[in-house]
Amino acid sequence: MIFLENEYLKASFAIKGAELQSLKNKKNNTEYLWSGNPDYWGKFSPVLFPIVGGLKQHTYYYKNKAYHLPRHGFARDKNFEPNQISSTTLVFSLKHDEETLKVYPFPFELQLRYTLTGATLSCSYTVSNPAEDNLLFSVGAHPAFTTEVNADIAYTDYFLQFNKEETLTYHKIREDLVDHQTATIALSGRKLPLAHELFYDDALILKTLKSDCISLRNYKNTRGIHFSFKNFPFFGIWAAKDADFVCLEPWQGIADGIDHNQHLEHKEGITVLPPGRQWTGSWAVECF
Repeated sequence: MIFLENEYLKASFAIKGAELQSLKNKKNNTEYLWSGNPDYWGKFSPVLFPIVGGLKQHTYYYKNKAYHLPRHGFARDKNFEPNQISSTTLVFSLKHDEETLKVYPFPFELQLRYTLTGATLSCSYTVSNPAEDNLLFSVGAHPAFTTEVNADIAYTDYFLQFNKEETLTYHKIREDLVDHQTATIALSGRKLPLAHELFYDDALILKTLKSDCISLRNYKNTRGIHFSFKNFPFFGIWAAKDADFVCLEPWQGIADGIDHNQHLEHKEGITVLPPGRQWTGSWAVECF
């Protein structure tokens, strides 16, 4: 484990997947991140790359050749190279290798920079193309924030508050793929009350979200987070069945649609990065 720490927060990271695994308030020892309980979901905040979501039949085609990738790609299972810049800044790097080229025929460089500033942890993603051909990719975040449940507070005491007026139109998931069918949730006071049943059919997939900051709060105490993000056009909200957490997931990319032709260059949300160029996106969580 690698740690970042300042007077407000202490964050813990694993080299595998460059994964944030703990985020604690030092003053009251409050943990903001999910525990990773494998009975529900054994991850904390995986990095999604070079795809987001599932592929149709776990297969895509590029230049008339078939390739296979698991849901959300391979980055979350790879060891990143860490570089601790200071007690409050940490950079993780991942590059293509012989194994990645077998399933994803693109040279790439993926860098995550985590920084503590006051009571905020920020994470920026930089994807670089070192090759002489275009780089096709998607990248996404998947942090799971805990909802403390005890005798005094229930999961249904929590809510998400959006910073802009929204009517949430979400796409349904069918066998890990995005369906054409949509449903809507009308918000009162820009609030989405949490309930385990919200996620019984998988994530809420949002393609038209207006907000760029979502707060997780509850009616029983003053603790919570403000989660902001930049340059991610898609968003997912998810929790494992009956688990006491909620994932807030900004995505540059999305799972295959149910009728997708499986050609990578036609994949919805795929980013085409020319040679020598970079793409960046970021999120930040302010803890209170």
